[in-house]
Amino acid sequence: MSSNRVVIYSKYSLYLIIITLIILFSSTNAVYAQDKEDNSAGVLEEVIVTATKRKESVQDVPISISTFNSEQLNLMFSGTGEDIRFLRGKVPSLNIESSFGRAFPRFYIRGWGNTDFDINASQPVSLVYDGVVQENPMLKGFPIFDVQQIEVLRGPQGTLFGRNTPAGIVKVDSVEPGTGAHNYATISYGTDSTQTVEGAFGGDIGGGWSGRISAIYMSRDNWVDNARTDKKGDLGGFSESAVRGQLAYDNGGGFTALLNMHARSLEGSARIFRANIIAPGTNNLDKNNYRQDTVWQDGANKQNLDTWGWMARLAWDLGTTTITSISGYETIESFSRGDIDGGYGGIFITGVSGPGLVPFPAESADGVPSHSQFTQELRWSSNDWGKLDWQAGFFYFNEDLTIDTFNYATLFGGFVNGKVLQKQQTTAWAVFGTVDYDFTDTTFLRVGMRYSDDKKDFSAERFLSPLSFLGVGPIGPITTTANGSEVSWDLSLTHAFSDSTNVYGRVAKGFRAPSIQGRLLFGDTVSVANSETSISWEAGVKSTFADGRARANFSVFYYTVSDAQLTAVGGNANFNQVVNADKVRGKGFELDFKALLTDNFLFTTGLSYNDTEIMDSALAVAPCGAPLTPCTVLDPPGPVAGSVLIDGNPLPQAPKWLVYSSGRWSMPTANGEFYVFGDMSYRDDVNFFLYEAVEFRGKSLLEFGMRSGYIWGRNEVSVFGRNITNEEVIVGGIDFNNLTGFINEPARWGVQYRLTF
Repeated sequence: MSSNRVVIYSKYSLYLIIITLIILFSSTNAVYAQDKEDNSAGVLEEVIVTATKRKESVQDVPISISTFNSEQLNLMFSGTGEDIRFLRGKVPSLNIESSFGRAFPRFYIRGWGNTDFDINASQPVSLVYDGVVQENPMLKGFPIFDVQQIEVLRGPQGTLFGRNTPAGIVKVDSVEPGTGAHNYATISYGTDSTQTVEGAFGGDIGGGWSGRISAIYMSRDNWVDNARTDKKGDLGGFSESAVRGQLAYDNGGGFTALLNMHARSLEGSARIFRANIIAPGTNNLDKNNYRQDTVWQDGANKQNLDTWGWMARLAWDLGTTTITSISGYETIESFSRGDIDGGYGGIFITGVSGPGLVPFPAESADGVPSHSQFTQELRWSSNDWGKLDWQAGFFYFNEDLTIDTFNYATLFGGFVNGKVLQKQQTTAWAVFGTVDYDFTDTTFLRVGMRYSDDKKDFSAERFLSPLSFLGVGPIGPITTTANGSEVSWDLSLTHAFSDSTNVYGRVAKGFRAPSIQGRLLFGDTVSVANSETSISWEAGVKSTFADGRARANFSVFYYTVSDAQLTAVGGNANFNQVVNADKVRGKGFELDFKALLTDNFLFTTGLSYNDTEIMDSALAVAPCGAPLTPCTVLDPPGPVAGSVLIDGNPLPQAPKWLVYSSGRWSMPTANGEFYVFGDMSYRDDVNFFLYEAVEFRGKSLLEFGMRSGYIWGRNEVSVFGRNITNEEVIVGGIDFNNLTGFINEPARWGVQYRLTF
């Protein structure tokens, strides 16, 4: 074992020891505080989740779950201008990244996700927003504002939720009207003229009706200079707004309704790629070609996205049972264009390039001119039948998607020299059911099953090739169909040792429908990946102790994925394709801990270890292919020239270690409260692609954040900072042209005023 590995393992062994000591300290200290204050000290608030589509304490649900409440979200996120990727690493086993910027986040749970940047890419982690699955990746970046709670459910969730959930779910629930929630307004200003205005207002309307409208506006000035064009403040800015309007009906009878309409608009820079910022033979930043606030580009960069949709949730309480209907509609219109090579010129064309060697220019765009998604869920459930409770339902999904892909002749006026059209129609349906049975007052069984059927009709056509000067012409339309059906299930057993401690075991089968990839700009084929299935084993303990002042939830897991869908991105073949690996294996553990160390200091920490491995001795992919700046590939050669074997490699963007800690300390004053909040998140190093190469392994990333403020009456003023040590790390790469990469967000500071009424 290398000395570096020893240091890493020693560091985290020490971290575990520290956590254990904190738990022991908080137990004794909390009990002492309770005695001293004659049981008048505070306790941790009970967390209610809807992970099983019933309201239950998170301590009673036999699933590994982490949550964010509205206060946590305000402390970490409000006013910073960040998108949903700010959740990365804030709970165990959750990673989020993007090569597409704010418009297209990619989610990973327990190391399992999808690096594909195509707009029709499926992901094994589903985002469910207000009860509606957001299947297309462009829908998953809807801003987080006026949110009641976010639940991260780890492991297969395919019995009760949506589709394509074998790795887990990120479940977002907005503040609903009629809940007595506060109205509020915030305004903030920060680094790079980052501005955020956010607010929500609602209340009773009369006749059983209530309403709420909430909105957010965020913007940031361009902060990256383009030295090639001598334009200051050329890239990096954005302007984004979103609104949500809700009407709720509840007159105390058997019928309730919630209607939700929402929209989002984004305009600004796409992801900023930086040519040759990786030093050859290492994964270090190449200081000769890199400055945080400067690029050297000759291509265009812009992005816009508009989405809107509605949701209707209707429920009929029939006494012993309830019927619930959830209908949802979403639509997208988008366009994103970027300088993919990250630099200027092209040695093979003009003999000039920079920074570093750029063999040929690459500038492309993806657009969605047409999209619609409709979902319908109808669920029938029992109402507290005692020892036996059940749910049964039907789910329907339909999506029509059109994608335009363009390539541009950067060195010849930027005209379009490549165009591809993709169309995909997806129809899926499922029937499902769950049964909960109490064997005794302390032992509980939960069984669920779902039959899913999924069909995709796909076509792709190339109208114009960037390689037309080599005689490459139009192709297609190429059509294909992918069908998949499967029975997924879960089985769990919970035993309560006491009122405050549960242990559970869970085994579940997950399912992801077939995927199709047809980016024909540089390739002539369409690839299809068959359905994948997974078996996940999980065991855990959930405990509340120290007289309710501390809570620790711990889980261990092991999963295997058969016919795992993987995406080979770029490489010397310079096109994407989806493939099936015989098997992928993952194992690890997760810890959530929270404690009131004193009445005025709340401490939280999360820790996860995820070890993933691709298991397919014959699976080969194309590695990096820059002819003048090659990368250092570590995998053995494959059966075809220019390919490498990836058996034994970890999944891409799958850090082994994720660590998060935060603390909020407050000091009451005569007229209010002063508080200080600080947090840290750590992500271990990651592979960017399926193959392993020295240059395309991202270094570990450690970021700190803080917020300090004063609350009096209905007012709050605060200062905040994110990545306050200005850590600079390469978080992704482009591998077909040169050693191009992109970086994490720089340090940012700001001030905020919040009014609650």
